[in-house]
Amino acid sequence: MIKILRRFVTAIFASSLLIASYAQAEPGDYNFWTTLKHLFDPPNADAPVTAEQAQGMYPLTMDEPGFNDDFDPNDFNTWQKVDVPASTGAMCGNGSPYKFFVYRVPDTSNTVFYFEGGGACWDYESCSGQAGIRGARNPNGIPDDYLSNVNLLDFSNLDNLTTAGVSPLIYTHHPYNQYKTGEWNLVYVPYCTGDIYVGDKTEIYEDSSGQNPDLIWHHNGLRNVQAVTSWVKNNLQKPKQMLTAGCSAGSVGALLNYTKLREDMDVDYGYLIDDSGPLYKAPLDSENSTAFPSLPLHNEVLHSWTTYTTDGDPNEENPINAIKAFTPGFDSNQLASIYSALSNKFPTDRLGITHFLADGNFSSYSYERFYEDIYNDPDADSRLNKLRQRWKKDTHDNLIPLLDQTSNWGYYFPMYRNLNESHCTTIIDLHYGDIAEHGLELKDFLDNIVNHNGGGMIRAYETDEVSDFEENHNWFYDLIGLFM
Repeated sequence: MIKILRRFVTAIFASSLLIASYAQAEPGDYNFWTTLKHLFDPPNADAPVTAEQAQGMYPLTMDEPGFNDDFDPNDFNTWQKVDVPASTGAMCGNGSPYKFFVYRVPDTSNTVFYFEGGGACWDYESCSGQAGIRGARNPNGIPDDYLSNVNLLDFSNLDNLTTAGVSPLIYTHHPYNQYKTGEWNLVYVPYCTGDIYVGDKTEIYEDSSGQNPDLIWHHNGLRNVQAVTSWVKNNLQKPKQMLTAGCSAGSVGALLNYTKLREDMDVDYGYLIDDSGPLYKAPLDSENSTAFPSLPLHNEVLHSWTTYTTDGDPNEENPINAIKAFTPGFDSNQLASIYSALSNKFPTDRLGITHFLADGNFSSYSYERFYEDIYNDPDADSRLNKLRQRWKKDTHDNLIPLLDQTSNWGYYFPMYRNLNESHCTTIIDLHYGDIAEHGLELKDFLDNIVNHNGGGMIRAYETDEVSDFEENHNWFYDLIGLFM
């Protein structure tokens, strides 16, 4: 009865919105009568997994008859949990079942794949969730009620600020900073493997103190993404426009999974927003960490998360070989080659990357545990300054020149926001992300990327290192900072 009433209310609400906004319809949007029909007769999948897609490295999976995924196709405009069968190979790091969440709407086929952020892990301390060590999200798996509808101004439900309410990109009906993709179909890909969604290796991590048993950890992110993609193809309509996005670890996952996801979904318009998860130039055969500060990190995670070796079999199924096979031009010795490779493979897609130049979070993962001058520095402000110096060097020397060589990568690097260690430009709201010297707001950049009309790419970074630190927070940030 509740679902019937919800459909009735949704029908009235959708009718009023469609009549008012139909003139602004975009590719993928349905007209009034089609939307009304969908409320009572939901569209079926029109591009399910093919036999060809179910073969090769990291294949998709055909629909498994009889498996109860707990999804109701008639239930629009609410978050629903989706279970996936064990036969897909999907699981969380601790071996528990993997699940994800879908918010379906009746008035458009356009879809967002949002990869959840949440750190990374490569040893016992970080994968076990040990206090005092930056680790990875959800070491104990994904609860069934992990995602639900959220009101950003409902302070009794602040847990969902870091899930359904994490970003205007996916927050439907944001109370003061609505963005258009928040009204699309939303696929929320939870993070529970600590491997930026590209791992495929089971590790046994020993407790260095000897006080706890070994930790068996499944870096299984790449197979989890294939399970999500398979379900979407087997159960929902094919999108006309598709945004692949994420914050932090999720943005690296969006970046490295983009080729296969984009090809498998085969949409007309593809967009990528990589928010605060850059892959800096760091040749794996180099020993020059002064020139390439991210080099130690890249070597560490490749060893922990994959079976790839530089002298290994190029046909072995592992994430790096797969990315190379799917993306011509990707150099396995240089992870940052993914930028030019994606640009060349998808020349009409619009690809964007953004982060704060004073990021204190991803920079910590990137450098702190690899450089003694940072790790052993007892002064917190001094450590942060050293992190930011390397981060800015990496951005200006080992990222921007790579992006400038492409035709369809845009970039947007403001200086600082006093929220979440100045990490992730698109979380909570789109405020305090301006680059005043260029007269740009963050929304200008997002509109430039998620734009089926095309046009030149915005490329901007901030040089003012003073003003953002003088006036860059509000009471709301102070409040939610207690919960993040």
